[in-house]
Order: sequence, then C-alpha cells, then structure tokens
Amino acid sequence: MEEYRLDRTAFKIQTFEEASNQREYWLSKTPKERLEAAWYLICAAYNLDYRAENRLDRTYFQIRKRDE
Repeated sequence: MEEYRLDRTAFKIQTFEEASNQREYWLSKTPKERLEAAWYLICAAYNLDYRAENRLDRTYFQIRKRDE
C-alpha cells in the first residue's frame, strides 16, 4: 500500500450537505480500497504504523475460567 498524501488541490468550498454526501465516492472504490482507507484512519487516530502487523498485547488481557 502506498503512502497516503493530502491532495490540497482536491478541496473546494461546499455546503455541509455536499460535504456529508460522500456515498457515491466510496461506492466507486473497491471493498479492498475502502478497508485500506479505514485501516489507515484507525492507525492515524491511535498513532500506529499502518504498514506494521499490530498484534494484541496478551500481557494486558487475562483468560479466566467461567464459574458456572
């Protein structure tokens, strides 16, 4: 996956309704492209490297038997 860069020429002044109507754009993308974009945004939000394999920290979670 190539590095995402902000295309500053792709923006225009628009209304809130126009800005919120992104459905056609995302439906024109393949499911793989949509998942890659979502993963990139998640990694950006949590300050993760989106190219690295992120694994669950098992030292944080504990497995307990359920008492029935």
